[in-house]
Amino acid sequence: MAQEDKEKIKEIIEEDIWGSIKEFLDLGFHYTSGDSSIHITIGNLLLITIAFIITSFILQWVRRFFTRKMETDDKLKFISIFKFIKYLVYIVVILFTMSAAGIDITILITASAALFVGLGLALQDLFQDIIGGIFIIVDKSLRVGDIIEVDGKVGKVFEIKLRTTRAITRDDKIIIIPNHHFISDIVYNYTQNHKTTRESVKVGVAYGSDVQLVTKILEGLVKEQRGVLKSPKPFVIFEDFGDSALLFSLNFFISDSFSDPRIKSELRYKIDAAFRKNNITIPFPQRDVHIYQQTPFQHSNAQTDTKQ
Repeated sequence: MAQEDKEKIKEIIEEDIWGSIKEFLDLGFHYTSGDSSIHITIGNLLLITIAFIITSFILQWVRRFFTRKMETDDKLKFISIFKFIKYLVYIVVILFTMSAAGIDITILITASAALFVGLGLALQDLFQDIIGGIFIIVDKSLRVGDIIEVDGKVGKVFEIKLRTTRAITRDDKIIIIPNHHFISDIVYNYTQNHKTTRESVKVGVAYGSDVQLVTKILEGLVKEQRGVLKSPKPFVIFEDFGDSALLFSLNFFISDSFSDPRIKSELRYKIDAAFRKNNITIPFPQRDVHIYQQTPFQHSNAQTDTKQ
């Protein structure tokens, strides 16, 4: 009697309860075309969801494992790369889960081939930016705080992301630079090797000026200028004999090249005042025009000539 009851309970569980669950999981969209078929059911969607959750948990554990001993800057860079890898892993897991669940994904891939090609052509710049971002992060060719010059604009980098790099200019404007510029274009990095940079202020004086006095004035002014480093020592170069002036350059070193326009401006004010005090002239471009006339100028009346 007990054996019969056990068999009845087992039959009820297998046929009624499990059968109902199976019927519920098989509900969904079914499409068949020849030998190929697509089945999108509640069970398949549930399986994909579970696989997605498990994959997310594993990826989160992997990220924590690799970043546990990293510095904050390196950790942020690794997370940026990891986000791109995570999306690729999600796509692979979803496709693999669909295939394991009995869904024929060949039709889906074939139908989407043209779409993938179109997306690839449309998003090639995006892929270049992402690859450029990975190179920047891996080889550390650019860091937060670096001062760069792109397309004639100088900015200080404050954020490096996987697709773009952001920098703030000297007039407090934000430059958003696609990362592929750093692998395809020439970019000046003022602080790649160190924070110290050499700057210069150029000035011309009139012919006949005392060049030794000019040199002495320039050297004295730069030594008193705030923001200019004492070492390496500033120096003056007599560059050339120009068309209208004797050309000098005042060279000095600073530790914050982002603020060099302000320092250069202050030096120019001081140079102008010192030259005025010492009667040293800063000339403007001049040209002498000489007219040579070989024969006397003859005037003819055009109207008279026409009437004749």
